[in-house]
Formats: sequence, structure tokens, C-alpha cells
Amino acid sequence: MKKLLPLIALLTSVAVNAQTPYTTTADANHPGGKILNGIVTKYALSNDTAFKWYAMNKNAYKPDSSVLNSMEASKGKYQFVLFGGSWCEDTQFILPKFFMLQELAGVADKDISFFAVDRAKQTIGGITAAFKITNVPTIIVMKDGKEVGRVVEYGKTGKWDKELSELMP
Repeated sequence: MKKLLPLIALLTSVAVNAQTPYTTTADANHPGGKILNGIVTKYALSNDTAFKWYAMNKNAYKPDSSVLNSMEASKGKYQFVLFGGSWCEDTQFILPKFFMLQELAGVADKDISFFAVDRAKQTIGGITAAFKITNVPTIIVMKDGKEVGRVVEYGKTGKWDKELSELMP
């Protein structure tokens, strides 16, 4: 029994720390909507019926072949840090398309960190301040732990995906 006690304590600790790393609150501005805050994955959006916009916008996206080729050629070389608000129409439009591009290009989930923000564009742990996030969605391209560049909202030209591909020569 004495040998099992440390093992039980360890397993309990792991189970407690494995809890969902984000919070969910009701979106007062959209009945039935939810606001996520914290570290999330695309599956938090795709597996929840409150986010019907996710599948609709993802499936409607057909990336330009040059954008897809650039993403495919760059997989494994870059990491992506995403900031978005489940309440934000721009996020609802762009991030599902980013995830479609990710899947088509074969970019690993481990190369993507996704932070959901509240309406004040804050997230658990103050990550938005560290990355100087002012608008969402923001897609940051990283290489070797350093920022290569970022696309904020629709980008400077309105073609967020083309601008994203240009950050990965």
C-alpha cells in the first residue's frame, strides 16, 4: 500500500492538470453562443454545436494552389500561433479556413497553438499582452522560436491566405 500511495498521488495530479485549459462562458450578445478563453484546439470548435459556423466556413474554402503549395513546402519548418475570438465574425470566417489549409497541406496539429480570447481580447495567462495582440484573428508565423511575421484579420490586401504564404518563402 505504501508503494501505491505515491503512484495514486501522481495519477491524481496528472488527472487534475489534464483538465480543459480553457473556460467557456455564454455569449450574452448571441443566444446559444459561447465565448472560449484560453488554450484551445480546432476540435473545441468542430465538436461543439454552438459553433456551426466552423464547419460551414471550413468546407466552403478552396485554397488557391499557390497558397496550398507554399504551405505544403513549408510544413515542419514553421509553427503557427493563432489568436481568435469565438464571438468574432472575422475569426469565424478566417480560422476555419486556416484549419482547412492546415489539413490539406498536412501541417501537424503540434505545430499550431491556438489561443481563444474574450471580447476584451484577453486570454488566460496574459498571452495576448506578450504577443501584443490588438485585433483578432491574428496568425503569427514562427521559425526557430522567433516571429517571422503575422497576418492580422484579413491582412493588408484582404487576401490573408496569400499574405500568410508569403511569410513562408
